[in-house]
Amino acid sequence: MAALGVTSQLGRDQFMNLLVTQMRNQNPLEPMKDAEFIAQLAQFSSLEGIEKLNDNFGQMLSLQQFTEGSNLIGKSVQYQLSDSSPLSRGTVEGITVRDGAVNLIVGGAQVPLSTVTSMSAVPAQ
Repeated sequence: MAALGVTSQLGRDQFMNLLVTQMRNQNPLEPMKDAEFIAQLAQFSSLEGIEKLNDNFGQMLSLQQFTEGSNLIGKSVQYQLSDSSPLSRGTVEGITVRDGAVNLIVGGAQVPLSTVTSMSAVPAQ
């Protein structure tokens, strides 16, 4: 288990620092084999690709949630803010995005998109 503030995953900067340190401190009579060096560079390249892919997935998820929320404008939704609160119903008047989370505006209040349990095309009366 990692200590507080220390991640168990090796980041890009840490990987490059480790590789440079390894190359500086290698025995000149027994240098790193080409295959080992290429394998480490391939790992670094894979790490960068995975980081970019994760960023793209995060952006895609945000866009999808924004689209879902905007498609609910003018529709009646039923939502439950917590397990102990009663179900509420109202017409979606708009949407906001705050700290990456999509919130619906229902009756002037902000309702997290994740709390919607059902929707219908007919506005609430």
